[in-house]
Amino acid sequence: MLAVPDMGLQGLYIGSSPERSPVPSPPGSPRTQESCGIAPLTPSQSPKPEARAPQHAPFSVVVAIDFGTTSSGYAFSFASDPEAIHMMSFGYTARDYYHDLDPEEARDWLYFEKFKMKIHSATDLTLKTQLEAVNGKKMPALEVFAHALRFFKEHALQELREQCPSLPEKDTVRWVLTVPAIWKQPAKQFMREAAYLAGLVSREDAEQLLIALEPEAASVYCRKLRLHQLFDLSSRAPGSGRLGERRSIDSSFRQAREQLRRSRHSRTFLVESGIGELWAEMQAGDRYVVADCGGGTVDLTVHQLEQPHGTLKELYKASGGPYGAVGVDLAFEQLLGRIFGEDFITTFKRQRPAAWVDLTIAFEARKRTAGPHRAGALNISLPFSFIDFYRKQRGHNVETALRRSSVNFVKWSSQGMLRMSCEAMNELFQPTVSGIIQHIEALLARPEVQGVKLLFLVGGFAESAVLQHAVQAALGARGLRVVVPHDVGLTILKGAVLFGQAPGVVRVRRSPLTYGVGVLNRFVAGRHPPEKLLVRDGRRWCTDVFERFVAAEQSVALGEEVRRSYCPARPGQRRVLINLYCCAAEDARFITDPGVRKCGALSLELEPSDGASPGRREIRAAMQFGDTEIKVTAVDVSTNRSVRAAIDFLSH
Repeated sequence: MLAVPDMGLQGLYIGSSPERSPVPSPPGSPRTQESCGIAPLTPSQSPKPEARAPQHAPFSVVVAIDFGTTSSGYAFSFASDPEAIHMMSFGYTARDYYHDLDPEEARDWLYFEKFKMKIHSATDLTLKTQLEAVNGKKMPALEVFAHALRFFKEHALQELREQCPSLPEKDTVRWVLTVPAIWKQPAKQFMREAAYLAGLVSREDAEQLLIALEPEAASVYCRKLRLHQLFDLSSRAPGSGRLGERRSIDSSFRQAREQLRRSRHSRTFLVESGIGELWAEMQAGDRYVVADCGGGTVDLTVHQLEQPHGTLKELYKASGGPYGAVGVDLAFEQLLGRIFGEDFITTFKRQRPAAWVDLTIAFEARKRTAGPHRAGALNISLPFSFIDFYRKQRGHNVETALRRSSVNFVKWSSQGMLRMSCEAMNELFQPTVSGIIQHIEALLARPEVQGVKLLFLVGGFAESAVLQHAVQAALGARGLRVVVPHDVGLTILKGAVLFGQAPGVVRVRRSPLTYGVGVLNRFVAGRHPPEKLLVRDGRRWCTDVFERFVAAEQSVALGEEVRRSYCPARPGQRRVLINLYCCAAEDARFITDPGVRKCGALSLELEPSDGASPGRREIRAAMQFGDTEIKVTAVDVSTNRSVRAAIDFLSH
């Protein structure tokens, strides 16, 4: 959530380079000018993929920002003391600030809540996408996200200066931003663009910013867990069960050291220098699931230990859906709509935004106390502004509305509150909780993830007793051990710092999409469609061919580079344009197939060269996979001239 002054959109500027639209082709004609300016060399000069260690900028401190749907925070760790993670969690600061504003003052502010989910759900996300504040006013989403990141940047740098005045100014910080693993590629790129606008890093120093996938960050942190730092739902006691039988000899010493550290700085957590006791029980090949249950989404990932003390391998692409804690809030809002009318709730939110925030605060407090075994009703305070506004709009009071409604499990309290039974509160959780469990069960049914015996439940929503009980009841019977780390809401933030220290810990990932380039191939009658035939200089070409570099769901190692060699499509060509394409399907043949979209381009000027004939000049294109982002390069082998490109999902 974020509150910013309403400066008017005329005072906002988003820097971006002008977009150039490709020249449209006549219907039915091959698209050669913009789509296919290269042809594969014959025989193909395509070496096998090779792994190269990713190059990361040097750093003195890692600062990780966990940009949450309902609350956010940051944490940092100095390279000289990597075991100490300093936490700065902000929770509901923006909400509380907006809540305390005078009504007249509130009109001069824009309050955005749960806006992180908007870029996930946007079907056509661009740099110009707008967000709507609670009072109905709109603002560019990129500016909203940049405002929030700029706040974290300024706060973090001030804290670093206070703790380490001698810290150098330049090339000091490695920034880490967390994003849900199930986010589509445009949303992930959007976060990087917001970071550039906020001034976290410049485009020239892009390597100083890492994008961490939230369940991966949690997985990295879980490697460090000691037995007294986890809660085993199968035993209902911390650190009990089989793994509790093998405590390391120095556990007491480490615990004393952590207590000493905390006494010096209450916001500092100490992590293991190696691996925790939980991991010491696991062997190479063991598999586990991380279920990141946050404010907006549930994010599932499956990892396999390649080495007990070392790297991790992703077994199946990240999955999940919009089943976060905000689903419970939405269910409550729908309940209010059934009682007081959906039109009234919409009008109230628009005309009394600060009072609506009051109501959400009251519900949040009661939501956190909900549990499967709780006895007694829960009282939810209605703001006076709600009661007064309803009477003026409807001509009768809220008590009358409750009596007339078909909702019989919510009553009016004599103290001026909504009185809701525990069963009714738990019912608000059911659609979201059921969605989470169904996603986990569907994942466990996949053949790629058979043999999983351990599930880590993490994220802010994992604090909910309702969710914990439902997950254990559904999955415990299958022999799956469900473990919840202590301080579960901070698991991702701590893990993001650890990821920033060692980005190579997840060595193998699954590619979320199929990536390739558009090329010309020699036309083969009977195999290529007639409409793709292009005759030029007496040669018959098949145009719009999609040449694949990597397939969707294919395993790719960190730093794995796939190279292809091409030559200019025609003699005397002075420039090569290599267009990059992606799609969800594995078997796309042409760049015109449904679902295939352009996601970048490499433009390489061809200088005169004595080393190669124009028709056989080698242009080597390379894509580097395995990281959370893809890197693309092209080089003219004869002159060693090279260009780089970023995959662009936001330009249309």
